[in-house]
Amino acid sequence: MHLGYGLGSVVTGTFGTVPGLMLLPYLTDSLGVSAVTAAVLVFTPKVWDVVLNPLAGRISDRSGDPRGPRRPFLLRGGIPLAAGFALLFAAPPLGSPALQAAWVFGLYLVCATAYAFFQVPYMSMPAEITRSYHERTRLMSWRVGVLAFVILLTGALAPAVRDAFGGLDGYRVMGALVGVLLLIGVVSTYLATGTAPVGPVAPAAGRLREQVAVAVRTPDFRFLLLTFVLQALASSTMLAAVAYVSRWVLDDDAAASVLFVCFIGPALLLTPVWAMLGRRFGKLRGYVAASLVWVVASGALLGAGSGSAALVYAAAGLAGIGYAGMQLFPMAMFPDVTAAETARTGQNRSGLFTGIWTAGETLGLALGPGLYGLVLACGGYRSSDAGSGLQTQPDSALTAIVIGFSLVPSLLVLASLIPLRKFGSVPARG
Repeated sequence: MHLGYGLGSVVTGTFGTVPGLMLLPYLTDSLGVSAVTAAVLVFTPKVWDVVLNPLAGRISDRSGDPRGPRRPFLLRGGIPLAAGFALLFAAPPLGSPALQAAWVFGLYLVCATAYAFFQVPYMSMPAEITRSYHERTRLMSWRVGVLAFVILLTGALAPAVRDAFGGLDGYRVMGALVGVLLLIGVVSTYLATGTAPVGPVAPAAGRLREQVAVAVRTPDFRFLLLTFVLQALASSTMLAAVAYVSRWVLDDDAAASVLFVCFIGPALLLTPVWAMLGRRFGKLRGYVAASLVWVVASGALLGAGSGSAALVYAAAGLAGIGYAGMQLFPMAMFPDVTAAETARTGQNRSGLFTGIWTAGETLGLALGPGLYGLVLACGGYRSSDAGSGLQTQPDSALTAIVIGFSLVPSLLVLASLIPLRKFGSVPARG
């Protein structure tokens, strides 16, 4: 059952990784869309999710399906997501970058909507599968383990597939293969959780707006959410930079796959170590320690401007060590917060809390490529299309590429520690 639940990370890891890694360069370097426009296109569909995710949680809270309140949504959201993703990178030759950008925008909006109805119910399941504090942590450990593996796999293979076929064809093949992988993850999770226990769901009374206000006023939830959103923004900003650093700083497109292995490989291997440290010293202390490792490592990536691949790979590996803990601890702490709130109030807002949490995560992940696109625009980055070839870049653009890869993510995680300091310090009120 642990592995069965963890298989859902095939979907969350893939959709959380590949668009952040590939969509911005697809728009700027293959479709000829300006960096500012590309940033807006990548970000805008996610704004819809900020509204939609709490609604998706509320809908699943009220579901009376005999298969459980959450599990049917794995198929209802997951299958359209897989189909939409296969089309996302298959923009036909419509005659202008504007029309092709509109294609990408429309399909990305479809994918974001479908993902909300998969992810929110999926993330709500642990609090209802078991009431055990330690069992929920074990569930999250499996989820994080699968997540790290999938991020490593898709992050390394997606650029490799694109480069193997080249140009727009490379993006089309990559999109189709990722769509198939998403479908496999959706169906596998649905089938594997068929025997999982389903706890009773008694949704809280009141209108959606009232319940959202109650959730946001819960101190530990609010502090943990703000920390997690800032860190999602930091990691997605660094992720969006990988293709640009590889091409323009390291002068090797293939370095994107190597960078990804350096970043995610330690996360895959060291998640159990962080879990052990969390059991010994507490989840909160472990979370702070992991975040500080990231701050130091991402700051060190300022040295990428020297063009030293060894330095960049080593710093990325150290960032990966911090990233492992930054994924494990908030995911393990979140169901504890929602379960404690249910026990305190006697009302189940698990789906709603998860919807708000996922909306925050989605916003952070979406803002990363958008923020990086704006940093590129400030540096005077020159976009190009597949027909005209790549432009040379001014020194200011190369500086922007490095700053967005290093200093910006480092400062964001440092800022995230401010709300985390308040976690557990303010009593909840009814």
